[in-house]
Amino acid sequence: MTIATPFSVAIVAISALALLGLPIGHAMIAGSILYLFLAGLDMGTAAEQLLNGLYSNYIILAVPLFILAAELMNIGSMTERLLRFCNAVVGRFRGGLALVNVVQSVIFAGMSGSAIADAAGTGRMMQVMMTADGKYRASYAAALTAATAVIGPIIPPSIPMVLYALVSDASIGYLFLAGVVPGLLMALSQMAIVIIGARRENFPVEPPVPLRSLPGITWRAFPTLMMPVVLLGGIYSGATTPTEAAAIAAAYALLISAGLYRSVRFRDFYRSVLESARTSASIGMLIAGALVFNYVVTVENIPDTIKGLLTAWNLSPLGFLVLVNLLLLLLGCLLEGTTILLIIIPVLIPTAKALGIDMVHFGVIVVVNIMLGLITPPYGLLLFVMTRIAGTPVRAIVRDVTPFLCAMVVALALITLFPDLVLWLPRLLGYQG
Repeated sequence: MTIATPFSVAIVAISALALLGLPIGHAMIAGSILYLFLAGLDMGTAAEQLLNGLYSNYIILAVPLFILAAELMNIGSMTERLLRFCNAVVGRFRGGLALVNVVQSVIFAGMSGSAIADAAGTGRMMQVMMTADGKYRASYAAALTAATAVIGPIIPPSIPMVLYALVSDASIGYLFLAGVVPGLLMALSQMAIVIIGARRENFPVEPPVPLRSLPGITWRAFPTLMMPVVLLGGIYSGATTPTEAAAIAAAYALLISAGLYRSVRFRDFYRSVLESARTSASIGMLIAGALVFNYVVTVENIPDTIKGLLTAWNLSPLGFLVLVNLLLLLLGCLLEGTTILLIIIPVLIPTAKALGIDMVHFGVIVVVNIMLGLITPPYGLLLFVMTRIAGTPVRAIVRDVTPFLCAMVVALALITLFPDLVLWLPRLLGYQG
């Protein structure tokens, strides 16, 4: 038996190209073509898999549309009005601005579907508000913003859930519903850490907003607060598909920002479209590379091999989910979340199905794990985003984000142990799983 099989050579090639700085999507395409060449297969199959995968999956269109919607919200005054509303509701308590950070992420999560968009949009404003006059340490504000941004793709809409649906054939609508309770559970765990820290570190109390001002603040923020209703109402009423709802969300964000609030200049609009295109292109290339490489994995029969190996271990469904959690938390320290979702998860899905694990429950567990990877050193992308925004060292942010990470791991354990926390809402609306 030779070690230098076509598959092993392809893996080495992908790893080497990625380490040399080639984008991982390009590296996977190059490695897959090399595999086809060494295995004596038609190299044109790579193009066939790529084109069939991208052009036959209508749902992929939702990804750039959700990204565009988030960008359009950030250039207008929608996020600013949202923060005023959140401050009026919870800002009066000790550590109020920190609680505002959590609440605004829960609301913004129902609009963008992207953790990075959350951190770069409302998160940037929260960083300024929390550090003004030395109210909070810059590293604490950055850590909290990174932690709260994790909620974004768990509460619907969610770009990672769209990608999970792509590789698992699970219902996007039910996946979105299943993320609501886990997302709120994550938010509660973060608020608990904030409240404990507020007492220990004597965080400041913000001047309370007079109750008589609350109706006016709510009214001015009302069009922004209605965006999740428009988005999710269209999906769950059956009026729109998730992709069509994403297009409506982008149009609604532009209409409110430019038409109602009149806070968008053409230069800002152009920049947001350009940034959305860049982000979408990078994700698109990663999806393309994953589609081609997944064909290689299928030819090599890797999913069935792993399924047989795990079956031989005689794992229970819970034991398998614990193993998946440990594996994904470890991989989250090293790999980008979309790579894990498109490459690793398709290998695990056959085993999950064989053990009778619900694909919606499994999808939420996967997405939560991947989101935690965004704040897990050394690769946590949100840590680096907040380092640039806050201008503080990564090690300081890691120190302050650790309590939030531990609290969210506890929440992950709860949704793993108790599937009904995830499946209750989908079943309430007709899910048969």
